[in-house]
Amino acid sequence: MNKRGLYLLFAGIGGTIGGLLPGLWGGNDLSGWGIVLSMAGGFIGLWLAYKISN
Repeated sequence: MNKRGLYLLFAGIGGTIGGLLPGLWGGNDLSGWGIVLSMAGGFIGLWLAYKISN
């Protein structure tokens, strides 16, 4: 897998996990927290992909 594919995969997984986190404590997935945590999860996924690829 090339680096671009790895970045997309990890960003997608991180964003999905981050977006689903508010549902664990009874929040709405489309709330402000859902969007913020989805973005944070995507950035964390990108960071992890960078660390793994280098």
